[in-house]
Amino acid sequence: MSGNFEHCVIVGGSSGIGLATARRLVGPGMKVTITGRNEERLRNAWKELDGTVDKAAFDAARPEDVRRFFDRLGPFDHLVLAASGGKGLGPFATLDLADIGRGVDEKIRPQLACLQAALPTLRKSGSVTFISAVSAQVAMPGVAGIGAINGMLLTVAPILAVELKPLRVNVVAPGVIDTPWWDFLPDEQRQAVFAEYAGKTPVGRIGRADDVASAIGFLVSNGFMTGQVLTCDGGLRFAA
Repeated sequence: MSGNFEHCVIVGGSSGIGLATARRLVGPGMKVTITGRNEERLRNAWKELDGTVDKAAFDAARPEDVRRFFDRLGPFDHLVLAASGGKGLGPFATLDLADIGRGVDEKIRPQLACLQAALPTLRKSGSVTFISAVSAQVAMPGVAGIGAINGMLLTVAPILAVELKPLRVNVVAPGVIDTPWWDFLPDEQRQAVFAEYAGKTPVGRIGRADDVASAIGFLVSNGFMTGQVLTCDGGLRFAA
């Protein structure tokens, strides 16, 4: 704790789950810094949050940019790793296996690089929250590649919770969430996919970014949670 507030850095905080997390966490007791590689999107997110957060533009896939950011930042308390990716989708028989490597470079390596660079200044009384995906937990055709990528975070979190103790390390695994991640699909097709998953999910709907932000906020604030995978999928993994 620094003074009478804590400081949370959200890597990938300019849209979707990262932005919703910033909106939920920022307040009198929490300073928030959001980062993103797209300066315009980051500026729009900052405006959407009424300038109540700090912002920093850098590419989390560029190690030198990552190190420079954390070197300048100084001590802080919580790190939320919302860098995302969409590589590895599709039937295994025709999957380009190089996509798995590209997915690691797009999502996993940046999250791990940010944590590694942050360790010298991340207070040990604080927390780290990785964001994975339920694709690593469901037996569903077409997600072998992306599930393998996201599964790395489910594996590494409890290991790091022990290795980096008393720093708390957890991971959230979202289900199907209405965020810009799905913008690769035309609107009509996206709505059809959402309707299909809503029908499969026990709660009867797909998720909202704030649903996942609430789960992240719980892990950030609860000092007795570490090494855990918190699945926020509306029960999809039981019904898929």
